[in-house]
Amino acid sequence: MKNLTLSAIALIASTGFALAAGHSMAPGVTAADQDVSNGVVSAETVMAGENGWLVVHRTDADMKPGPVVGYAPLRMGENTDVAAILQEPVASGDMLMLMVHAETGGMKTGVFEYTLGAKEDGPIKPEGNLVMQVITAK
Repeated sequence: MKNLTLSAIALIASTGFALAAGHSMAPGVTAADQDVSNGVVSAETVMAGENGWLVVHRTDADMKPGPVVGYAPLRMGENTDVAAILQEPVASGDMLMLMVHAETGGMKTGVFEYTLGAKEDGPIKPEGNLVMQVITAK
C-alpha cells in the first residue's frame, strides 16, 4: 500500500510538472509552404501564451508585415492544424507571414479588430520580436 501511494504521488507530481512546463512554452508558429488554391492557409502548430489570433499578412523579400488577408482564433496553449480562411485571392508564389496576435486592447472580445499599425488585437512581441513564420503559396 505504501509503495502504491508513493507511486501515485510521483505520478501526480510528474503530471503537474508536465502541465506547468507546457504552459511556459515559448510562443511560436510552425507552418510550411502550401497550396492555398482552396482559399485556406494552415499552420501545423501555434503556441500561444494567451487567447488570441493567428493572422495572415502579405509580405515580400523585405519581410515586413503587410495587409491582413486572413485570421483564425487561437486558444491559450498549443493549437494544432489552425486554418485561416483567406479574405482575398493569393497567387502561387505570394509570400505570407503567419503571425500571433493578442486579443487585447479592442472594444469586443472574440472580434478581430486589428488594422495595420493599430494597437487593438496587435501582434505579440516577446523580447521585442514578432512571433511568426513566413511561407510561400504554391
